[in-house]
Amino acid sequence: MSETKVTERLIDNMRGVRYGEVLPIFLREDGLHAEVYGTQMLNDCPQHLWEKLDAAAIAKELDAVFVKLNGPRYWVLDGFGLKVAPVEPVFREFGGIMFRRIATLALGDKATPSPYTEKYVNRGAVFFFDAGKPVYELVSPGGKAYILQALCVGVDPTMSEETLPTLGERLAMPSGWSYRTRILEAELVIDTTEKIATVLQDEFENSYTLPN
Repeated sequence: MSETKVTERLIDNMRGVRYGEVLPIFLREDGLHAEVYGTQMLNDCPQHLWEKLDAAAIAKELDAVFVKLNGPRYWVLDGFGLKVAPVEPVFREFGGIMFRRIATLALGDKATPSPYTEKYVNRGAVFFFDAGKPVYELVSPGGKAYILQALCVGVDPTMSEETLPTLGERLAMPSGWSYRTRILEAELVIDTTEKIATVLQDEFENSYTLPN
């Protein structure tokens, strides 16, 4: 008889917590790869420092092809479980903000993938979404439902969880795609500690993840 894996929640009350990410992109033998440096669990990515970040200067410092400033963002999930380290958790300070390297991202031949296009992230994380809380999903023509994990205010500063129920009216989704909101009847756990996470973004750079 196989044992059921029990995933413990270690961090709670994450919905609405702010963070930012810096993604240096490097050209390697098999294509473009990004390293993800985030402020998660370090600081709330202060706006007065974030808006002064110089992507070109950071790219030069890291010898990267270029750098994507990803955020600021707010979590739309409720808790975290075990975090494994898919990469050495190097700490770096950019523009007075401390970041930690938390994940890697294979980009293939496109440094900035199009919206509604799957990307694959080695993040080694467990996400919890609480029963009774709203979730927001993009649904592909084939029926895959990608759940919103974080909203972005870098493209539209007015984006907030209060605006998410009507976000679908603003999205220029490809044919066959849809957006929906629902209330979870049971806790949802997304565990990517032992597999690569599948993610995508909409045109506002809100980030969604495939639950399984």
